[in-house]
Amino acid sequence: MTLRPVKLVGVSIAVAMAMPAWAAPVAKPAAFAMCGVCHKVAAGEKPTIGPNLFGVGGRKAGSAPGFSYSPAMSKANFAWTRPKLIAFITSPQQAVPGTKMAFAGQKNPQAAAAIADYLLSLK
Repeated sequence: MTLRPVKLVGVSIAVAMAMPAWAAPVAKPAAFAMCGVCHKVAAGEKPTIGPNLFGVGGRKAGSAPGFSYSPAMSKANFAWTRPKLIAFITSPQQAVPGTKMAFAGQKNPQAAAAIADYLLSLK
């Protein structure tokens, strides 16, 4: 039995789609430029104005080492998931009232989702 090229392509696509999201890093979206003013994203970089966001996906809010969080963020009782990141990126003060993040929020939902997907790929 021989496989036709069309079947091989279909199988290859199915395998690629089944791979975990972390398998391929997501490109940094242009909308992240505003975030990059305060946040580092490389492993081991020291935080600056904001915490380093490398490995933020799944991490407990307010727990990155070496950063002094607001009491509100330190007391936040959740881990950073895609929905939590999108909510925070869209409206930080609404998502975590009392956070010291001064950014008003990314009002474009597609840009907020792209930023969240990028951050979740940083592992």
